[in-house]
Amino acid sequence: MQVALDALVARFRDHLALERRASPNTVLAYGRDLDELVAFLKERRGASAVLADVDKLGLRSWLGELSRRVSATSLARKLSSVRAFFAWLEREGLSRDNPAALLKSPKLRRKLPKFLSAEQAGEVVEAPLAAPGSEVERLRDAAMLELLYGSGLRVSELVGLELDHVAIDREEVRVLGKGKKERLVPLGSKARSALRTYLERRSELRHPRTGRQDARSLFLGRHGTRLGVRRVQTLVQRYGALGAGRGDLHPHALRHSCATHLLEGGADLRAIQELLGHTSLSTTQRYTHVSLDQLVAVYDRAHPMAKKPIRRGKS
Repeated sequence: MQVALDALVARFRDHLALERRASPNTVLAYGRDLDELVAFLKERRGASAVLADVDKLGLRSWLGELSRRVSATSLARKLSSVRAFFAWLEREGLSRDNPAALLKSPKLRRKLPKFLSAEQAGEVVEAPLAAPGSEVERLRDAAMLELLYGSGLRVSELVGLELDHVAIDREEVRVLGKGKKERLVPLGSKARSALRTYLERRSELRHPRTGRQDARSLFLGRHGTRLGVRRVQTLVQRYGALGAGRGDLHPHALRHSCATHLLEGGADLRAIQELLGHTSLSTTQRYTHVSLDQLVAVYDRAHPMAKKPIRRGKS
């Protein structure tokens, strides 16, 4: 007797959440992709879909239909979800093959996130000091920008910071990254100074009527609650416009700029990988950028042919 496909998808979701301890967003994304496949198969067959209904031809038809309305990146992710699902089925002894493994992923154009020059980054980070508004909120924003750029944090890592994660005297901050993996990230002198100044005034950020305040979160909103991702994104756009004329600035651009400037300053790629919390070095290479001028400078210093005089033929 064949098990209904949507029942297996539900079990796979539980596996991701409970055994793999994947993030809620990851579980949601995998589940949504697989639900789309199940719906496609049900529509084609006019009945409930079972595991045997998923074959190479059926997957090609599904991906072909999707390609008319989604990008190559989304297509590759959906195929990856199906591959992960069938890999789990094989490990559980519920399937002997993986039809998705026979399909090639669509070719992707890797886009580098926008980044700032060192001068622009400095202008953005310093923008809160001259901005209008509440002084304590401006001090908070200056500390946030120092961490986003100076320590290369993801915005989700930033808003998840607790007070006891920060050790200013030890010049480090404990960060909970993707997959709930912890890492220690160094705090530069400017970040330490900005954090000290903010923490001296943090107690002022509390609900104006009740006086309530989140006792654990590092960065608080004006009502004393944890600052959210959307609010940080809005603030970064604001200071991007004020500091560098970049109203489209995203927090990730500060993280990318951090890696770029470290690399151009001579930092080792492995050290940058550790700082950013990347599992794979190839991910670090994707999110770093070496300017042509820097590449030429390295060539001129290191390549033996760059130092040899050019021999000109006799006329």
